[in-house]
Amino acid sequence: QVQLVESGGGLVQAGGSLRLSCAASGRTFSNYAMGWFRQDPGKEREFVARISRSGSSTYYADSVKGRFAISRDNAKNTVYLQMNSLKAEDTAVYSCAADPKQRYSSQAATYDYWGQGTQVTVSS
Repeated sequence: QVQLVESGGGLVQAGGSLRLSCAASGRTFSNYAMGWFRQDPGKEREFVARISRSGSSTYYADSVKGRFAISRDNAKNTVYLQMNSLKAEDTAVYSCAADPKQRYSSQAATYDYWGQGTQVTVSS
């Protein structure tokens, strides 16, 4: 089992940037493919980005492609989400998730472990 803790959320103006971090503890972090998801109240959870165990492969939702970047540092047991050119519609609770089976999917159901989330609010 792995425990995940997100940080780095906050309030930012439209056009600004934030960097989210997700620190993992427990089992070997490099065994897990990782993903970022977001959810706004009243809306369904939305896939944002994913990264393979080694970090060599990444994939993004169309809504964030070209603006967000996912990365990981296996030595620090941390995955990051750099968010640039933020828009009001990016406002949500952002959560990281871990998949020990390397299914490398955009479906939330394939991720076994989740953090508690961090709030990102973009003012227009």
